[in-house]
Formats: sequence, C-alpha cells, structure tokens
Amino acid sequence: MLRMALTLILLPLPLLAGEPSIGRLNTAGYRMTEMCTATLIAPDLALTAAHCVTRPEDGYLKRITDMVFVAGWDGEEHTGAARIREVRVHPEAFAEGRFDLRHDIAVVELEDSLTPPPLALGNVALPGPLTLMGYRRSRPHRLTATPLCYGDAYRGIWRIGCRVEPGQSGGPVMAGEGAARRIVAVIVAVTRDEEALAVPVDGWLRREFAAAGRD
Repeated sequence: MLRMALTLILLPLPLLAGEPSIGRLNTAGYRMTEMCTATLIAPDLALTAAHCVTRPEDGYLKRITDMVFVAGWDGEEHTGAARIREVRVHPEAFAEGRFDLRHDIAVVELEDSLTPPPLALGNVALPGPLTLMGYRRSRPHRLTATPLCYGDAYRGIWRIGCRVEPGQSGGPVMAGEGAARRIVAVIVAVTRDEEALAVPVDGWLRREFAAAGRD
C-alpha cells in the first residue's frame, strides 16, 4: 500500500469583524459605493490613504462635501457618522507633478466628534505579526480582518503577504493585542499577487496628531 504524507499548510483567513472605531469613508455621499476605509485616531480625526481623498493624477482634493465617514458600519447600523470639515494630506504625497505612494496617507477632520474610542498610533518591528483591516469591495458592508500577516520593508513601503481588495485602502495595519494594540501602518495598494502595500506611521502623522492637541 502506498502511503502518502500530507502536509497541512495554514494560511491566514479573513474574518468578519466588529470594530466601532474603524469605518467606511464614503467619498461620493452616503449611498454611493465609491469608498475607502478610515480609522478614528481622535474623536474628530480619522486616518486614511491620501489617494482616497485626492486625485492621484494631479493631487487636487476630491469634493469634501461628498465625503462622509461612517464608523462601525455593519450593513444595518453604525457607531457614528459625520461629514468632513477638512482634509490634510501628507505634504510629500504629491510632489514635482507625481504621486508618491511612500507618503500615501492623510487625515480627515470631522464636522462632529464621534463617541467610539479612538485607536492609538504605534510602531512595530517587521516581519510582524500584523492584522489587516478594511471594507472590501466584494463585502462592502462588513469590516474584514485578516490576522497573522507578515511583511518586509523596501524603500519606505511595506509589502505584506496577505490578500487585500479595493476598498481596503486607508484601512489600518494593526500590531499587538488588547490594550497594547496600535495602528502601525495604512493600507494603500494591492500588488499583482493581491498582497498589501502599506505606508508605516511616520513623523508627519505623529506631528499632525500632536499639533491638533491630541497627543
């Protein structure tokens, strides 16, 4: 009898998640499907990707009056919603006529403060483990979390070996658990292999956070 050895390969599986501080950033009003993901880092401040709120071809802001942040959206309910008062884009996201993915981050100031507890910024030594979170285009009404992801850095960009989809742009890359959990990067793109590219939390974001009196 031929005996076959079977090797079990465990891959990180995406899970439906509930997180009151992470939400959809709708960039074409309440009911349209043009969207990204954003995360509360203060009651009236959310972190996202720069290309979600600007036009990468010329760096101009999209129309702020069309933007709405809906925290904790699960297809039926949410933990708070607010329109956008102001958008602040990383100063190096668009320079010399070109969009620079290495600085593809932005913060949006909300017109109203929301009640979900903001998530803290932090840092982590690669490769991880990391958790990717966001609203996928194939599942736009429920937050998806993919744990046990690992990455490496190259020229200011993290490549993380877990699958992502459009819609997850702007979503947080998390490290740690419980009270030690921190946002360490922002999802900004997907590779041809459907892996995530992410921009790590940098000095500009920390200064922006501190200048707003929220440090």
